[in-house]
Amino acid sequence: MMDAELQAAARQALACLDLTSLNDADTPADIEVLCRRAQTAQGPVAAVCVWPRFVAQARAALPAAIKVAAVADFPDGALDLTRAVADVQLIAQAGGDEVDVVLPWRALIAGERSEVAEFLAEVRFASRPLTLKVIIESGELKTPELIAEATRLALVAGADFVKTSTGKTPVSATPEAAAVMLQEIKASGLPAAGFKASGGIRTVADARQYLQLVEASLGAAAIDARRFRFGASGLLNDIEAVLSGKTAAGSGSAY
Repeated sequence: MMDAELQAAARQALACLDLTSLNDADTPADIEVLCRRAQTAQGPVAAVCVWPRFVAQARAALPAAIKVAAVADFPDGALDLTRAVADVQLIAQAGGDEVDVVLPWRALIAGERSEVAEFLAEVRFASRPLTLKVIIESGELKTPELIAEATRLALVAGADFVKTSTGKTPVSATPEAAAVMLQEIKASGLPAAGFKASGGIRTVADARQYLQLVEASLGAAAIDARRFRFGASGLLNDIEAVLSGKTAAGSGSAY
């Protein structure tokens, strides 16, 4: 990959990045560091993504241009509407902008399609007017048929984005799952529906695969934070290395 191509991909990835910290042991000090990291010398990320209990802190620490996202029904994706709605309400009341909710993927695998659809519809109702990203956990659904079905259910329920993964399972984002999800987004005809690749994306070279997939499926205009995001904690390190000229051309990893 040429230096110019790598740097262009790094700039696109930075503008579409949800800088994430979802460790069980996260503290207010960790979130303070995260929010400082989100405001880079090369420009801001799109959003930070945190546990609901840190939303108010993150919102107070960040300019309005950087969105604050938080997770619901996370990471297990239980078919527990009461819990999910409570998470959503906490996020909204604390000043959050976006909700990343886990689709009850085990229930979908078990054939409980109508229950999953109802869950998503209720979460969508509870979360308005916040941006809603539905995590389908594609690595656990495994088959293209289930990945496609989960994507359709999320879109029909009114999701603004469909997201690959929590990053808490053995298999996170893959180009193969992304291609299936993007095909369903395109087929839906929804002009504003977006895609988020999350989990295991650590280098600009990794990110570039997804940038190319999104452009091929949804068009160049979709490479925008309003329709495309990366969910990652480590990707920013490589973005900054690339943009500062500390990365070998074509490697996607720092010296």
